[in-house]
Amino acid sequence: MFSFIWSLVPTSYILPGWLILDTNPLNCFLQGLVGACGINVLCSLMRVHLFLEEQSCKDKNENESSSKRKPRQQQHNKTGLSGTVHFFIVTGLLAVVGSRVAALVVLEFCLRAVSGWLSARQESKIFIQQLLVQSQFSLGCALTCSLHFLHEAASQRWLSLLLAAALSWFLSKQATRLKHHVMALYKLHSSQRYCGVCISLLTSGSDVLPALCRTMIITFGVAVVAAVSIINQHFLSATDALKFWTPLTICYTLLVVYMQEEQHRLPSSQVVLNSVVVRLGGLMVLMLTVGRWADVIHILICFLGEAICLIPTMDLLDAAS
Repeated sequence: MFSFIWSLVPTSYILPGWLILDTNPLNCFLQGLVGACGINVLCSLMRVHLFLEEQSCKDKNENESSSKRKPRQQQHNKTGLSGTVHFFIVTGLLAVVGSRVAALVVLEFCLRAVSGWLSARQESKIFIQQLLVQSQFSLGCALTCSLHFLHEAASQRWLSLLLAAALSWFLSKQATRLKHHVMALYKLHSSQRYCGVCISLLTSGSDVLPALCRTMIITFGVAVVAAVSIINQHFLSATDALKFWTPLTICYTLLVVYMQEEQHRLPSSQVVLNSVVVRLGGLMVLMLTVGRWADVIHILICFLGEAICLIPTMDLLDAAS
């Protein structure tokens, strides 16, 4: 029904091509909503993990450094109206970004994650924590890209996306509730053995990060398959595909090497901001040569999305370091 109504809207000559969404607005909004919920779950669980790690350090009489991190972790903790506005801004940005650019963002992140993990060696835990914080907008793109691929031929696509959005919203609310509960009451409940949730986190809180890593691996594994399929749909022959994939692979391999060298001589926060500019800037140059103008506009939207996700969570990045 929604597809029929949207087909009657004369967008082809009213709106420019880069403003026309991949599917009807309802489907795009629901996909963006799922992506924003995934980002919120990731941030909430990362705050819980870092808070538990901080409390563990305090229990070992190493509270001098951890006590300096606690105010910074809670400083940018979005609540109330600001958190709602931030959530729906991210939803809107993920809804507008095209599936083609979202697929490229996913592939770039996976290449960077694998290369960084192989070179991290002894600092693997710190690298994983930093990578999870940096993956926020890429995670949103991975979820929207996967949903676009999995529901592409569905007859009642909006119903499936509505169910996915409802489940994502529920998980997001539960993760937010867990974060607030742990921040406010974990120290009291864990010491008095009063709350079942806090006691579970006290005994198995070290499993939060591995579980989060396994979930991210599965999510991005599905997204990589979806991304390759989505990108290959835009090529009519293997020659055209080769002309696209060859410069893309070379460009991002060089960028990954460059960013790893920068990471060893600059502060973590500055490295993150520099890497966003370098990654998306390189992708924009590539799209100017082998892409479309719609892709360039969507990459500019990705710049804004990365900034909106990373700037409010710089305290998480510093704590992960």
